[in-house]
This record gives sequence, structure tokens and C-alpha cells, in this order.
Amino acid sequence: MPLFCRKKKPSEDCRKRLEHQLCRAKEAGADDILDISGCELSEVPSSAFSICKVLQKKVLILHTNELRVLLTKGCDISALSTLKVLDLHDNQLTCLPEDIGKVSTLQILNVEKNHLKVLPESIGKLQLLQTLNVKGNRLSELPPSIGSLRSLRTLDVSDNKVTQLPKALAHIRTLESLTLDAAAMTFPPASVCSEGTESIQRFLCSELGEEYCPPSQYLLPVLETDCSKQDSDCLDGLEEVWKNKISDYEKRKELKQQEKLAFERHLEEKQKEHTQLLLMNNSHKENILISVRQEQERVELGFSQQQRAQEAERLLILEKVRQAEDGISSRIGSLLMDNNRQKKSTEFLQAMEEDRIRMEQLTTITQEEANSLRKKEVAAAMQKLLSDDYAMSLLQEASDCRRQTLVSEACRSMETLDRKFERMLSLQVLDKSKAIAQILQEEEMQKAAFQALQLQKDAVHGHIRNQIKLIEGELMQLTNLEIKRRNLDSENLQEVLVEQRTALSDLLQQLLKQKDQREQELRQILVEIERNSESNQQNYWMIQYQRLLDAKPLSLRMQEAGVEKELVHLLCRLSAQHYLPVLAHHHITTEALCHMTSSDLKQVGITETGIQKALLSWAWERQPAGVRKADQQEQEVVPTAPSAPPCTSRTSTLQTPSPPRSPGTPVTPSAPVPLDGPGSSECVVCMETGPQVIFLPCGHVCCCQVCSDALQGCPLCRSSIAQRIRLFRG
Repeated sequence: MPLFCRKKKPSEDCRKRLEHQLCRAKEAGADDILDISGCELSEVPSSAFSICKVLQKKVLILHTNELRVLLTKGCDISALSTLKVLDLHDNQLTCLPEDIGKVSTLQILNVEKNHLKVLPESIGKLQLLQTLNVKGNRLSELPPSIGSLRSLRTLDVSDNKVTQLPKALAHIRTLESLTLDAAAMTFPPASVCSEGTESIQRFLCSELGEEYCPPSQYLLPVLETDCSKQDSDCLDGLEEVWKNKISDYEKRKELKQQEKLAFERHLEEKQKEHTQLLLMNNSHKENILISVRQEQERVELGFSQQQRAQEAERLLILEKVRQAEDGISSRIGSLLMDNNRQKKSTEFLQAMEEDRIRMEQLTTITQEEANSLRKKEVAAAMQKLLSDDYAMSLLQEASDCRRQTLVSEACRSMETLDRKFERMLSLQVLDKSKAIAQILQEEEMQKAAFQALQLQKDAVHGHIRNQIKLIEGELMQLTNLEIKRRNLDSENLQEVLVEQRTALSDLLQQLLKQKDQREQELRQILVEIERNSESNQQNYWMIQYQRLLDAKPLSLRMQEAGVEKELVHLLCRLSAQHYLPVLAHHHITTEALCHMTSSDLKQVGITETGIQKALLSWAWERQPAGVRKADQQEQEVVPTAPSAPPCTSRTSTLQTPSPPRSPGTPVTPSAPVPLDGPGSSECVVCMETGPQVIFLPCGHVCCCQVCSDALQGCPLCRSSIAQRIRLFRG
């Protein structure tokens, strides 16, 4: 039982029942029974002991309560000295009082369905006890003193843990009924116990070496003694007996009346003292409540002011984060829309096929191109491209070598780096004329230069690279926002961030596969070109390199075909270059767009709704102010006329994808400037350098390269790392 436990208060009905039973027991002419059962009592009230002592009650019924102990603090077992029946079944008693033997008049004791583990030794002093019921407890043994109960007739120890009976039980000659769990008994054996009370008593008597006598031989003398005593009283004089009884009754009644008056006076004094204490306590409590209320008001005022300031600051930070999330959401939508558009665009696939056919046509070299070969210029360009590629590979190799050797041996890494940089410097100081002559002679170097330029000039590969750079920037901004939200303990839109990051991660993996696939296709085209080339052709790869340098981009060819320059720039900005041949074929100009609708553009071949709205909005803004005003008036007069309403800036921002960049231009991140705070631009592990690695498939950008090598799972989301992508930023 816990040391400090809150007492369960009885219900209103139980409290009224208790008061009614106590008042009824105090009434004049009441019987000798005090029944306070079913009152949800956790302890016996002290008034019950006083009533039993003063009014000499003979029956005390306490069953169906929640009693844990029989005697409370300040109560004495001697107050129950007149009891003959004590009913305590259906409670939670764990022990009986050690001095229960003082209730010498007790004849019936019922403690069924409690939590008793042992019986006190003093229970053997109950010489008049005839019925003992301990059924449904936790007893493991019976005390030897139970053999002293010379008047016991009924004993029930079933539903306990008792496996052995004490041999002293054979001394109870009056025992008529013994109930126990015969199957669980070891002494006496189960076979003996199953035969009944007489067999058990015979077995115990044989163990003690005594002769067994049936209980009937011991009950008759008791009855005969009582009868002879009554007869003698009758013979001595019935009148004298009745006089003595009446006088005893009067004395006992007067004594009870005096005790009752004394008890009432004592109770009245206690009530007066209690009333005074309550008044003093109430006044003191009111003073304390007033002071506490004033202090609480002062604390609440300061707390409310501090809370308002913190709430204002929190709202400001959340507004900044929300604005950043809106920008990122719009750009992610644009990226996903652009990716879907690239998937669904059959014209883009046709352009790729035309590019492949054009690359195959490059295998035929005319004599005029061989004569017009600018050898020195092409060789210089090749030398510059190869030296840049080699220098970049050396720098990357030196950086990786530095990271690895810093962990093991710093001195050795410095020497290795010095040798590598000396090698790079020696390469740069080579005589330019010798490098050009070497390039002219070595066909493999010319082939490598042509392959690098082809990869750089390829529109599909450049578009994929630009998309990868944009997604890397967006993933970095999403990671910073997620770290910022965790620092602010804000969980708003957390699921939206996770969905956007997952979509970007899947798109990045898809673009990486497309990039590898495109590089493989370019290598196959190079192999086919080499296979179809003439074996005796001189300077074959230099001519191919010069032809690739002189090749005009698609936008310039469309301008020469008659498409307006501003319209070409608009489609490039919308990543819709595959629609340039459509505009050139139909001779669509800005003026023609002003008189077209979405259905007209769809019939021409421009099926994407976002591109249609962007073109119509751009053409509408290009109109003069007077023409636009006239169009508005015409729309007001004829509401059913088809027209292209101007799109708001927010709509165009959301529906217009980010434009792809050329391979030579630097990549500018489209995400907003990250919010200042911890974790916005630092490695979450070492907190020193910026994040340099993208973890896939989760998409977090939160670690530098040194820390990422030792990680098996993402430090932010704890998911396993399947792939690492290094970020190279200037």
C-alpha cells in the first residue's frame, strides 16, 4: 500500500445511509445490531466504536466496504468486547488486529473475500468462537493456536493457498464442518481430505497418537450443564432471579444514560472547538487568498506582456518562413510541370532524332571543308578545352586527395599536393606552339576535344544539367527551412515540406538517370561517327570540331527563319524551345498573337495551357495602351467575345517554369535568401563548413563531405542513405 494515498470519498447515498444507520443505532429501544455495510467506507468511523462500547452492541456488520484495516488511529479493540458476531466479508483487509483475542465473547467471525495473508496468534483466545470463515483470502498456513478454539464448530479455509493443516487442529473436539481445497492438500493427503471432516480429524488424531471422539460426545455435556444451571436457578427461587435481573437492567440503563449524556457534552464541546477553528481557519484562508490573488494578478500581467511580445516575434518569423515556403512551392510546381511537359512532348523526341540524324550526316566531310580548316585556331581551342578539363580534374583530384590524407598524414598530403600543383603549373607553362603541334598530330586528343565540346554543346544534356542544378538548390533551401522550423518548434506544413522534398528527390534521381542515358547515347553517336569515317581522311576530328563550333543554336536559326527575337527569348525563358518550329512554320508574330485565343493556339499545335496563357498575356501586354483600352471596352460591350484575359503576376509566377541556362553561364539559385539562424548554412554534424552532399532518397542537404563518409543514415530523418551526390559550388 502506498505511503500517501488519497482517500476515496463515499457517494452521497452511501454517506446518507451511514448517518441514518448511526442515528438509528443511538435511538432508545434499538436492537443490539449495528449495520453499516455497503457504505463505501475506507476505514471504520470512530463513532461506531463508541456506539458499540456505550450501547453494548452484540452484532457489528461491516461487509461490502473498502476497509483495509479494522482499527484506525486512536481506537481500541476493547470497545468491541461485547460483540458476538463480527461480519467483515467483501473488504480489502490485509491483516487482523494482533489483540483480537480480547473480544472474548465473539462467537461468529466472517472475513471471507479479503486479502489476509496470516491470522494473528491471539485468535486462539476466542474460547467461545463457533464459526470461523476465512474463505477467499491469501492464507498459506494456519497458526498453531487455532487448536485452542474449544468451541469451534465450523471452519472454512477454501480458496486459499493452504496446503498443510496444523496437527493441533485435532484438539478441537467440537469441529463438525471443515471446508478446504482437497486437491491442493499435501498434509493430510488429498485422498484423506476428500473423504470429509471425520477422516481428517481421525488422521490428525492418529498423527498425535490420540483417540478420536465424535463431536456429539462433547456437545451434549455443554447442553446438559446449561440445562442443570437453569433448573437450579428455578429451584432456588424464580422471583429473586427476576428481581436481580430487573435491578441489573435499571443500573445498566442508568449507566448507559449517564454515559450518553457525558458523550453528548463531550461531543458538543468538540463541535464548539471545531467551529472556532473553522472560523479562524476561514479568516486566515481569506487573507492568504487575497495576497495570492494579488500576486497572481501581477504575475499574469507580466506573463501576458511577455507572451504578447514572444507571440509577435513568433508570428513575424513564421510569416518569413511562410513566404519562403510559398516561393519554394511555386518553383517546385514549376519544376514538376516542366518535367511532365518534357515527358509528354513528342516534338522534343523528334528534335532529338533530328539531332541524331544530323550527327550521322557529320560523318561526310567534303574537300571544301578540309581546305578551309582553320588548323591553328581549332587546335588552340582544343588545347584550351583539354587544359581546362585536365586542370579541373586535377583540382578535383587534389581536393579529394587532401580530404583523405588530412585524416591520416598531413605532412605527406602536403607533399603530394605540392607535386600535383607543380605538375599542373608545368602543364600550363608548356610551349603553346608545341601543344598545338601535338594536338595536330595526335588524333586521340582531337577526338577527346570533340567529345568534350559535343557534350558541352548538346542541348538535351545542358537542359538536364540545368534542371539538376535547380533541384539541388531547391533541396538545399527546403532542408534549411525544415531545420528552421524544428528550431522554432513549429510543425505547421511539415507534411507539405516532406512531400515536396520527396517529389524533388524522385525527380533528381530520374534526371540523373536521363543524364547518364544521354551521355551513353552521345558516346554511341561518337562510335558510329568513327566507324563511318574515312580511314585516309586527315584532320578528321579537327574538321568535326570546327563544324560543331560553327553550328548555330536553335534560337538563332529560328530568328533567321522569321521568328521575332523577343518571342524566341520568351519561349527559351519558358523552357518551350520545342515550339519554335511551330511558330516559324505558321509565321506567328506578336501582332498575330494579339488576335488569337487559347483554342487557336491549340489548333496550331501548342497544347500546354500554361504556355498558352503566358504567350497571350505577353502579347496583350505588348499592345499599345489605346488598343488595350479599346479591347477592354469591346469586352464590356460584348461579353461573349473570346478574349485572353491578362494573367496576374502571381499566376504567371506559379505556372511559368524556371528557364534553362546555357552551359557556359553561371547558375544562380532561384530560391529565396535563407533565413538567418542556426543550421541554415552549416553542417549539422561538425557545425563548421557548409553542406556539400545530397543524401538520396530522402533529399536532405545537411552535411559536408568529410562528415557524410562516416554516416550510414541521414542525421535529420534517420533514413538509410542509398546514394550521395557531391555539390560543387563556386
